Amino acid sequence: MKLGTFYGIGVGPGDSELITVKGANLLKNCRHVFVPKARIASDSVALTIAQHYLSPDAQVHELVFPMTHDEDELSRRWVESAEVVAAVLTTGVDACFLTLGDPLVYSTYIYLLRALQSRLPELNAITIPGITSFCAAAALTSFPLGEKKELITVVPTADDLSSVREALQRGGTVVLMKIGERLADIVKILEETTLIQNAVFVSRAGQAGQRVETDLRKLNLQEVRTGYLSLILVHASGRSKR
Repeated sequence: MKLGTFYGIGVGPGDSELITVKGANLLKNCRHVFVPKARIASDSVALTIAQHYLSPDAQVHELVFPMTHDEDELSRRWVESAEVVAAVLTTGVDACFLTLGDPLVYSTYIYLLRALQSRLPELNAITIPGITSFCAAAALTSFPLGEKKELITVVPTADDLSSVREALQRGGTVVLMKIGERLADIVKILEETTLIQNAVFVSRAGQAGQRVETDLRKLNLQEVRTGYLSLILVHASGRSKR
């Protein structure tokens, strides 16, 4: 039996008008739409962004990917989710998976796609790129990401912030992603390196509650949610933000 096609669609950072025309057109005709969420009781941000592009008769399937560092638990979730998607594809029907930003930049889509390819070796998967959060943040702040032969370094901040320090030492533009509860520590590093005046902060780009801050000293570093869905752009070579 011919398998349905699996589409991974990047819905962008938050503004529903930033979804690509190709992604929107696919969603209008897709009968089975899979969306990721962090908890059973939470809403899918990706679904909220893309909701009005969906066909009226589309079936929405929620896949829960918990925020955990337990590799065994995560692997089990990928396999379970792949089985749910495969159940649709093996009937010959296409399926779409929505993801924030771009599907291949720090996305749950990457792991789901691998699990599906392992489960269905003949799978036809088509990935529709999306606008990344850092490109949206740059647009919101008129912050040039790359000029001439300047480096652009993207760092997913972790509990060990040595990677942040190393990236800042290399110069160029540094994109600090997945900040979360590490915001206060990152701001401290920017203060120590005298780069704080060359940095901008953006959270929830294009979403409700969006915040853009060009003076990071004004951030409430004690508020845990300040760093949620946020990033910082830094001109580490010392030039101005514009």
